[in-house]
Amino acid sequence: MLHSTNKGLILGIMVGTTGISLLLLWYHKVRRPRTTMNLPKFLSLGNTFDSVTLQDETHDSQGPTAIFQRRQLQILEKLNELLINMEELKEEIRVLKEAVPKLEEYIQGELGGKITVHKISPQHRARKRRLAPVQSSATSNNSSEEAESEGGYITANTDTEEQSFPVTKALNTHVEDLNLDVLLQKADRLRLEESSKMESFELLCDHKDKYRDEIEFIWRFARAYGDMYELSTNTQEKKHYANIGKTLGEKAITRAPMNGHCHLWYAILCGYVSEFEGLQNKINYGHRFKEHLDKAIQFLPEEPFLYYLKGRYCYTVSKLSWIEKKMAATLFGKIPSSTVEEALQNFLKVEELHPGFSKSNYMFLAKCYIDLEQTNDAVKFCDLAVLLPCVSREDREAQKEVKKISTFLKRVNVLRFESKTTFLQNAFH
Repeated sequence: MLHSTNKGLILGIMVGTTGISLLLLWYHKVRRPRTTMNLPKFLSLGNTFDSVTLQDETHDSQGPTAIFQRRQLQILEKLNELLINMEELKEEIRVLKEAVPKLEEYIQGELGGKITVHKISPQHRARKRRLAPVQSSATSNNSSEEAESEGGYITANTDTEEQSFPVTKALNTHVEDLNLDVLLQKADRLRLEESSKMESFELLCDHKDKYRDEIEFIWRFARAYGDMYELSTNTQEKKHYANIGKTLGEKAITRAPMNGHCHLWYAILCGYVSEFEGLQNKINYGHRFKEHLDKAIQFLPEEPFLYYLKGRYCYTVSKLSWIEKKMAATLFGKIPSSTVEEALQNFLKVEELHPGFSKSNYMFLAKCYIDLEQTNDAVKFCDLAVLLPCVSREDREAQKEVKKISTFLKRVNVLRFESKTTFLQNAFH
């Protein structure tokens, strides 16, 4: 089997070549997110290199260094493919484990003359009209770059979206006709609750033919695809939503280059798409993310979410290890740079613009202060984070992290107290 072959090849490479093993360990570390956030994962991967665009160099005039760099990149690309295959194998095994008990229930039901009702995932619930399904395997095998039209706009009616996962047929096909302002307000209101984000997406799908050329509609539609990416637990669905959303975002920034919301959601969707790309495209998408995030801040200087994303970027880059920086310099010629202090300023800007913005912002403020050895401030923001309610999956994940940080800070304070007590006792004896 292909997966077995890939697995054996990985083990052979790891055992046979120490140098490639080092690359694998480094790349595997880079691929794993350092924090739990429902954001583009590359924010926590450390591969958003600033102003880096890789070129395929093939001129004979290049020296041994350039040839060595190209070979390193080829090795990393191959390792990336192998790791992706391993991840797909793990996913298949997980699905099979879940399917076996259901198969037993089905057989028992059939033998007992019962009718088995098949459950539908949240992403496949009935809707007023057909839900945008996943692309065909031919499209999924191509990179997102190849899937893009020349400034084109792929709507939820195109072949890209209508090659489908099975969805149930809606009983009520009536669609309420809303004017643009009412539609946008309703869509914005619905997505405030995580449980209603799918309904917001469906509402926009129902009106896409009427408002497909309206900028305020387009960027919200792109945002809705980003929401569906987060809600989905299926890899192919996530890839589908990310690619369609990015294409919508691309049309938005082309038509409205001065609109900060267009740049914001295009940046985020580039991050989502990068999760399914090879190493070179990951780097290129990281560059796009940084570029369009900066543009969004330029046009929306009072939007706290932008500074939160910028803080995440700065914090991630500041945490790159020496080996990661060395590899970046060797392969790409430029090392991304930022500091914890810069990240802290962005997170503080979020709090200034919107006090109590999110548990996650408080969590990162606490982390920054720990790194700067200002534990009193770290405790302060942990306490503030605990006071905020958990209303989303992101909040619940941040809450777990805050508890870990609080436990660490308590241990630090205990050790300091014991050290101080010991010092005083020794001083008086």
